[in-house]
Amino acid sequence: MDTKLFFQALMKFLSGVVILGLLIFLPAGSFHYWQGWLMMGVLFVPMFVAGLILMVKNPELLRKRLNAREDEREQKAVVALSAVVFVVAFVVAGLNWRFQWLVLPVWVVWLAATFFLFGYILYAEVLRENTYLSRTVEVQENQKVIDTGLYGIVRHPMYMSTNILFLMMPLVLASPISFLVMLLYIPLIAKRIRNEEAVLEQGLKGYREYKQRVKYKVIPYIW
Repeated sequence: MDTKLFFQALMKFLSGVVILGLLIFLPAGSFHYWQGWLMMGVLFVPMFVAGLILMVKNPELLRKRLNAREDEREQKAVVALSAVVFVVAFVVAGLNWRFQWLVLPVWVVWLAATFFLFGYILYAEVLRENTYLSRTVEVQENQKVIDTGLYGIVRHPMYMSTNILFLMMPLVLASPISFLVMLLYIPLIAKRIRNEEAVLEQGLKGYREYKQRVKYKVIPYIW
């Protein structure tokens, strides 16, 4: 096992736990916000397990995803705006619970948690299918077009899974107001996909033909 990579991943994981905990529980003003604990659980437990699996099975992919830095100006803006949407949605969720503005019923929370875990399963499958996955928009050395599995259904199954994950987060937190905020993530992802496909068409052999074979970007028969 790569000890340096292990501690790098562990520090990022722990910093994510602390930051998200602050975003959820500080606005809520209480640790009795059980939906917040549920969100922490369904997010970080599978993440920890997936990280351990990648550490053993594909450390290079884990390294790429940990060390991602966007070079393109347009993508930097998309990432920054996505981070703002993410932060605002979580802060509003905590405030929504604190002041009881509009709290979703328990059954909706648990249903959303189920869909969230389904999104995680899709995410894991995408990681399994595509070893070239990076958090940045780029064409890697020796990269090939992946057109099997989920990539035979939509061109960007990673964004399909992240859309499910992001849209379910506010519902797990019982905040329909935050859900409306998180909808802003969709046009940001659409912009990122347009730029990403332009880069792939220029630098990845066979990608134009792949676009002709697989018509849908994120959602079959819809988008």
